[in-house]
Amino acid sequence: MSQQAPELRSSTAVVTLGRPDPTPDGPLNPPISLSSTFRSAGAPQQGERVYARYANPTWEPLEEAIASLEGGDLPGLAFASGMAAVSAALSLVPVGGVAVVPSASYNGTIGLARDLAEAGSLVLHEVDPLDLAATIAALEGADLLWLESPTNPMLDVVDLPRLVSEARRRGVTAVVDNTFSTPLRQRPLSVGADVVVHSATKFIAGHSDVLLGLVVARNGELRARLAKHRTLHGGIAGPFEAWLALRGLRTMALRLDRAEATADELARRLLEHPAVERVRYPGLPSDPNHERARVQLDGFGAIVSIEPSGGADAADRLVEALGLFTPATSLGGVESLVERRRRHAAEPLEVPEALVRLSIGIEHVEDLWADLDRALTAAAG
Repeated sequence: MSQQAPELRSSTAVVTLGRPDPTPDGPLNPPISLSSTFRSAGAPQQGERVYARYANPTWEPLEEAIASLEGGDLPGLAFASGMAAVSAALSLVPVGGVAVVPSASYNGTIGLARDLAEAGSLVLHEVDPLDLAATIAALEGADLLWLESPTNPMLDVVDLPRLVSEARRRGVTAVVDNTFSTPLRQRPLSVGADVVVHSATKFIAGHSDVLLGLVVARNGELRARLAKHRTLHGGIAGPFEAWLALRGLRTMALRLDRAEATADELARRLLEHPAVERVRYPGLPSDPNHERARVQLDGFGAIVSIEPSGGADAADRLVEALGLFTPATSLGGVESLVERRRRHAAEPLEVPEALVRLSIGIEHVEDLWADLDRALTAAAG
């Protein structure tokens, strides 16, 4: 695959990365390879695909693109889903080793970590990553630190450079879930993270039609362990899904810019709405993490969390009253989605009962505002 000049801006890179080497009459973008087997030259050679569970020529352009966007020196790894990527990253903890994980992480992540701890596979230390002293203390003797920033769905922005630095100083592998920010807004490898995880289902693919995970590792030893986990556990990406994700990547900068601008405007209006008790969005000057977000992020993202007045019942009425926002368990698509997160039994108890997560799409801001304003008024009545 052709490599891009490092001086390209990310909004250009998403369009050009992962293209085949230019040849006369060759395809501009990589085609889909649906083969499960590859012709062998005899004894397996270094880099030979051998079999489709090891590698696929449709994964590879996407893996190269995500690594380049994240600033990695080695190709990334595509997985069957975001949770398959999370599972591979948690497998870096040795049997009986210690994982430090925020208690208010994405519910799939903390749920898997708790299951592994209950089975005796690892020792789990749950932390509040905003409590720097407690989190740093938990790193003593740990093997892995897991971080999200902004967190899902509370939208807390943690001190990523400090915590990653403290982890590296102690020889603790630092893993960052970068799904909410994407590499267009944050590059955890640049502050020392060892592994970056994405649910490419969300902003990267961007059209609510793909399940896919991506991982980028800092060094070859970590990448080899993650690749081995993918091969032996079978959490491989389908070639069609990888092709769709790369196609979605081409418009990610445009989609994210539009959704982020709309999210910022809606958050400011929601802050003044009489039926809203609390708004969380890192772009708001009043947000408790705004200053840290302003320094660490290149943009504040397209997710807004609110708590309507009247508690969980009002939140449920709000979701039911919305028309343009679709009630759904996902985010990062072109359409705006809404969900009261504590409706899931597995959602961490740290998440308020009334918290409603809004994933802002690319619709017109005034149409979205009209829908929110009408539904909030109806829910309050």
